[in-house]
Amino acid sequence: MVHKKLERATRKTQADGRIPAISAALVRADRPGWFIQVGTAGDGKTLAEDTQFRLGSVTKTFTAALILQCRDAGLLELDDPIGKHLSVPAHGEHTIRDLLAHRSGLQREPHGDVWDAQVGPDAAQLLADLAHAERVLPANRRFHYSNLGFALLGHLAAAKRGGTWEEVLTQYLLQPLGLTDITVQPRRSAATGYLVDAYSDHARPEPATDTGGIAPAAQLWGSAANAATWAAFLADPATVDPDGAVLSADTLAEARQPHSISDEATWASGIGLGVMIEPQGGRVLHVGHYGAMYGYLAAAFGRIGPDQPAGLGAAVLGSSGTAGQTMELVHELLKRSATDDPGDIPMWTPAGPVPEEHRPLLGRWWSEGFGFTFSWHDGTLQARGDRAPKNAPPAVFQQVGPDEFRTVSGREAGESLLLVRDTDGTVGAMRWAGYLVTREQDTPLVGP
Repeated sequence: MVHKKLERATRKTQADGRIPAISAALVRADRPGWFIQVGTAGDGKTLAEDTQFRLGSVTKTFTAALILQCRDAGLLELDDPIGKHLSVPAHGEHTIRDLLAHRSGLQREPHGDVWDAQVGPDAAQLLADLAHAERVLPANRRFHYSNLGFALLGHLAAAKRGGTWEEVLTQYLLQPLGLTDITVQPRRSAATGYLVDAYSDHARPEPATDTGGIAPAAQLWGSAANAATWAAFLADPATVDPDGAVLSADTLAEARQPHSISDEATWASGIGLGVMIEPQGGRVLHVGHYGAMYGYLAAAFGRIGPDQPAGLGAAVLGSSGTAGQTMELVHELLKRSATDDPGDIPMWTPAGPVPEEHRPLLGRWWSEGFGFTFSWHDGTLQARGDRAPKNAPPAVFQQVGPDEFRTVSGREAGESLLLVRDTDGTVGAMRWAGYLVTREQDTPLVGP
């Protein structure tokens, strides 16, 4: 039943948006994949599951992943200025992190009328022209989208790996993940992109721009099936790359942390390290990216949050550069899949006894008049505040010393939890992130 709803939503988008061809895909770890194509690929070509469309700025998520791989390999640090690793005539002071998060203040496009000319500069010319580029805003002032910034990041990753951007992209991302339908140059069978006339049903083919040195920001072509798999990887990498061979789950969680807000008035969307973050309510997020090029629109997002199906990703690719419905549909597909076909509920099973040394820590505690419940689950000490939302994750602790724990996730992540013992050796209080935690709601004085 849910697949019929997904199909109907896609067909309605194609008809209402007047999109010559649309390809949509949805993948999740606990169900078979779902794919649909509606329309015509143009020029007598067959529209199929592996038909390529222009991905546009979805490309940026791949470039961001290459940079994060370089960081994890010890080749750079995110807070390094880009000029430390890439020879540039200007703007070398911008940090890699700020470029990833679109907060460097660097101008949006490379120098010159590259989009009017439909021909991008080569890599050498793009770097040389950086001398003519402006910093249009102070660094860290606000979100400011920059294709130029991401082009620089792609050439940085290529330089650190000793190849071209296309070579390192293929070697380090596309081949390991089996994304064979994502390529830098289009196949002959790729769908034709169109400009659909606003006042008639005429569709005019658009030129297939080669972005040249801007490629790391917008060049890729791909199928909806591969783009949906990539989106699932960004959201829940363990389902696509269980060994963490491409990127660790921790690194992608870091990438999904908001670094800037793209609309400071509504806070409706944010930017992490190269990924867009779209809140859906109820602590659910869609993470991925949109793409737009002449004749094409694209969207690839994964869904994460409490009680959401594992490895859920979707992509919608269309061959019209003006149908905004293409970008809206991806969110509808994800939501319908999660709500109309929720994941299976895992069975609870009993566990072994709590380690004897941790039993005295369980139960009710108080800090600043507010209650906390400390418990033992999944082999870890955990804590949940009385006022925490029901679906918020608990604080999770890892023991690092005889009387010391470290908060590894949740509330006060990174902070210490210190046990304070009475004269008889029992734990009479704790200090969490510098705050006293006691068994009674009143706050007694305790020793050091």
